[in-house]
Parts: sequence; structure tokens; C-alpha cells
Amino acid sequence: MKTLHLTKENKKDILYELQNRSPESFEEQEKIVRTILQDVRERGDEAVLSYTEKFDGVRLTASDLLVTEEEIAAAYREVDSALPAVIRKAMVRILSYHEKQKRNSWITTTEDGTMLGVRILPMERAGVYVPGGKAAYPSSVLMNIVPAKVAGVDEVIMVTPCGRDGRINPAVLVAASEAGADRIYRVGGAQAIAALAYGTETIPKVDKIVGPGNIYVALAKKAVFGSVSIDSVAGPSEILVLADETADPRFVAADLLSQAEHDEMASAVLITTSRSLAEKVTRETERFLQVLSRRPIIEKSLAQYGYILLADSMDDAVEAANAFAPEHLEIQTASPLEVMTRIRNAGAVFLGPYSSEPLGDYFAGPNHVLPTSGTARFFSPLGVDDFIKKSSIIQYSEQALRKVHRDIEQFAVCEQLTAHANSIAVRFEQEDQ
Repeated sequence: MKTLHLTKENKKDILYELQNRSPESFEEQEKIVRTILQDVRERGDEAVLSYTEKFDGVRLTASDLLVTEEEIAAAYREVDSALPAVIRKAMVRILSYHEKQKRNSWITTTEDGTMLGVRILPMERAGVYVPGGKAAYPSSVLMNIVPAKVAGVDEVIMVTPCGRDGRINPAVLVAASEAGADRIYRVGGAQAIAALAYGTETIPKVDKIVGPGNIYVALAKKAVFGSVSIDSVAGPSEILVLADETADPRFVAADLLSQAEHDEMASAVLITTSRSLAEKVTRETERFLQVLSRRPIIEKSLAQYGYILLADSMDDAVEAANAFAPEHLEIQTASPLEVMTRIRNAGAVFLGPYSSEPLGDYFAGPNHVLPTSGTARFFSPLGVDDFIKKSSIIQYSEQALRKVHRDIEQFAVCEQLTAHANSIAVRFEQEDQ
């Protein structure tokens, strides 16, 4: 990790560096993705199966794509016997948290005959992408499916890549079953996103696609936006720890490394007012690296995007944190609640020494699908609102419209939209003659 004195100049440079890890700068991959999307749109299952063989090394038929109930039952027998119970415990917390996000339709009326309101309805079908490959993420299954189910989505379709043997990680299948996935298809990559966005003979078109993936998945989601809705174009994972001299350096180091192990593009940043803490965190980081299994990934991540920034004051540290708008923000200070009140931009905020970031990844209840690459300035965590749509309700009686019709006509004439004005005026033309 690079240790620097925090200044306005290097804050700007580091911010630019971290935010440009996002998929905005991958032109070659975008060309590949566009080709895949167009091919799947034109050839459907045939293209999906062709790319699955090419990229995943497994030859399937259309009838193999849908995961069977027998496979799901077998997955329960294959996983550690304690895992389903752990998943159910996490589900209770995730469900409880997301149930509180539900909103209801509303209507207001007046005596002269107006009725205004909002009708809130769930989407009919949502698509959930779950990564495969080097690691399995049953936690992502829960975090993407549960809010859709709480919102009342009619059908949740999950896609996830399989191995060369055609099998899906059993922990992922167990999590999908517990969360209530309606259908699961063994397909990944940009071809899976295309299938969800456009529909094929086997895989139905959805209204929204959510879930993390590699660069090809992220770019495919970006490209199909408009044909369907998406949650976001997720960038690499990131953590920022705000700490003062009261923080435990061993805790801080462990938490920074918990994100650095995701991949080489992940970022881990400590902003502290204490030089002593910075030095101790550096030493603890080196100690942990001697025993952690993903050391090569962590070392590359820290070398590229790991920083310890020494701030002159907590005000400067908070200002920098708001500029970075991190995915995960930990506050390990003497008064974490007070510091939190000054934070405007963060995907998830973890307060105090015992609120480590992995608590949010797995068990606390809030969603771990969070805005990255500075987008916490305007995006929010995945939630129930992502799976609903709203319609405005408007009804005016003759009496109510009569009171305002000339005002409306004047607005329309001002904009030179005479047909708009006429649409109102025609209802009172007898009175105006």
C-alpha cells in the first residue's frame, strides 16, 4: 500500500484513478460484447449454446439449459450439512430488512371531484445473474432474489455459468432454492445477459436484470439498458476506512484485506488522522499476508489501488470520503455516529470496531449489492424499489376542470401546442361562445 499525506492535489489524482477502474474504458471488450448480443438476438438458443461451448468449454443442448428439481435436490446432499441452516438464518435477517422497504399505492381526493395518486406494482419478471468461475457466491443469490420476492415480482429467473462438466456449484443452487428462484438456467457471460434481455426459445425475456459479473457481463448489462432495466454497471469492489488514533490497527488491516482479496482491481483505502495507526496498519497488513490464501491477488490489488492517506484533520478525512463516495465505508473513530452524520456519499456505512464489512456481505440484512466507482453520489443499494414500477393516477370531474381550464390553455398556447389547448377548450366550448 502507498502511504501519502492527503492533499487536494493527490486526492483528485487518486479519485480519478479509482473511478477509472470502471467499465467505461474497455473498448475492445465492448466490441466483443456487441457481437455476442446481436448474435443472440438473431439466433436465440443456437447462439447461446455456441458461446457457452466456446467460453465455458461445455457442449449443451437447449433442453440442458434449465436446471431440474433433481439437480437441486442433489445439491442439498452435496453441500456441508450446516449450510442450509446458515442460509436460512441469513434469509430471516435479509427478509426482515427488505420488508421494511415496501411501499403502498395511495390516492387523495377533494370535494370538487379530483382524484390523484400513485399505483405501485411489481415487475412481472426479473432476471438475476450470479457469477461462477473461480468462486461461488450464494450470498449474492440471496441479496438479488430476496428484494425481488419481497416486491412481489411474479417470476424470478436466475442464470449462472456451469463448469466444464455442466454442473453448477451446489451452494449456489441451495441458496437459489431457499430464496425462491422460479427458474434457473446454466448459462453465463454476455450471452446470458442477451438471453434475458431479448428472450430466446428457452429463456424468457425479463423486465430487469440485476446481479454482479465480470467485465463482459457488466458491459453487456450496460449495452442492453433500454431494452430492459438494470440495477447498475458495477465496477470492482472497494472499501474505505475512516479511522483515528482509537482504532485497532489489526481490525483495520483485516478489513482492508477483506476487499482486496476480491480481485486485482479491488481498492482498499485507509484515511486516518493518526500516523501511528498508519504505521501499525502497514505492519499488520504484512503479517496477515503471510497466512492468507489469496495473497497473490491481494498483493496486486494493494500495489495498484491500495492507499493509506494521512489527513490533517477529521474534517479533511470526511471531505475526502465524501469525494470518494465508496461502496463500503467503515468508520472506526472515537465517535463513529457523529462522523456518520457528516457522510453524504457511501453505499453502506459500518460503524465501530465490531461492524466489519463482511457482516454486511452475509448476515446483517441490508443488501450487499452497492454502488461502486463513486456512483454512491447518486445511486443506492439494491432494494425493493428496484423491482417495482409506479403509475400516476389522475381523475378530474367537470367541476374541477372548469376551475383551471383557462390556466391550462394558457400554458399550452405559451408553448405553441395549440392541439393541447384545444383538447381542454373543447370541453367548455359551449360555455365560451
